[in-house]
Amino acid sequence: MKQLLHTVALATALALPALSAQAGCYADYKAKRDNPLKLHYGVVQLPDSACGSTQAAARNISQRLARNGWVLLNVLSIFDQNGLAQRRKSAGEYYLRY
Repeated sequence: MKQLLHTVALATALALPALSAQAGCYADYKAKRDNPLKLHYGVVQLPDSACGSTQAAARNISQRLARNGWVLLNVLSIFDQNGLAQRRKSAGEYYLRY
């Protein structure tokens, strides 16, 4: 019985990182482009390495946006997949674009 409990505990511990990786990490942000001034609100999926803080997320998002001439203004929040649906309409064409 003790061996069975250890096996179940180990299997659960090994499965947790896989479950959290599947859950995903996302951020919503505001960005701008000059000449003429354009602003947008967007939602982006982040790699695990950028999920720990808004600073890490900002570095990641800034690089991705810069490829298309956008400048990150700020990261509003970091959230999991449960926050996606409520932000989809507001983000419009910038929903998971970058």
